[in-house]
Amino acid sequence: MVKPLSFKGDKPKKRKQRDPDSDKAPKTRKTEAPETDDNPDGHSWVSADAPTDIAGPVVLVLPSDQPTCIASDANGVVFASVLENLVEGDPGTAEPHDVRQVWVATKVAGTESFSFKGHHGKYLSCDNHGLFSATAAAVSHYESFLAIPSPDIPGTFSLQTRGGDAESFLCVKESAKASGGVEIRGDASTISFETTLRVRMQARFKPKLKANKESKAYEKISKKELEEIVGRSLNEDEVRRLRRARREGNFHEEVLDVKVKGKHDKFA
Repeated sequence: MVKPLSFKGDKPKKRKQRDPDSDKAPKTRKTEAPETDDNPDGHSWVSADAPTDIAGPVVLVLPSDQPTCIASDANGVVFASVLENLVEGDPGTAEPHDVRQVWVATKVAGTESFSFKGHHGKYLSCDNHGLFSATAAAVSHYESFLAIPSPDIPGTFSLQTRGGDAESFLCVKESAKASGGVEIRGDASTISFETTLRVRMQARFKPKLKANKESKAYEKISKKELEEIVGRSLNEDEVRRLRRARREGNFHEEVLDVKVKGKHDKFA
């Protein structure tokens, strides 16, 4: 389940003090456990390196002179929003500071394309004239985008509109008349720098990082659990040996050796 987004600089919400003269019992609510140190970057933002990485909350960073991203207001108007959370102005380090900048990327069933749902529950869409909006309540080929890796800049993509059915791409046009000086269009006929964007995503959704997290969780095992598997008490050397084997992938072989050693010690 996608957790609520938090942004840099957000102040923690204060709980209301209970009135000592009140007879009403305070309401309690369940709180989720915070991220552990085993996965400190779970909610940090990283760049997608391949189309297969793209999933969950994303920020679509545009190739504009001033770092901007695709955003949508509550009425479905799509515009270029200026990015504020950057490290030394590098758009490759962008993080959102406004929920309007965040889209939830989902693979469109039966295709290689993606849909992008905005904060207001509507989907990013591009019509036949290359105009963007975010008012669609369901996904059709107008709300489907094919992510094509850039041949020149690693870690960047061109979004082909209408699920790849049309030879047109999302692009930016720098113009003083457009909002923020950047106009977002979907009618570029060729891939160029103007069609190249970055996809920033939460680290916990990136397959490689997710796999590392699952691997670390698998490697963690208590002495009690190891003793239950082996069927006897273990000394510290045996515990370390089995934990190392669990990391290295030969756990079952080491368990067998430890069991055999235990039998030999018993009848020695």
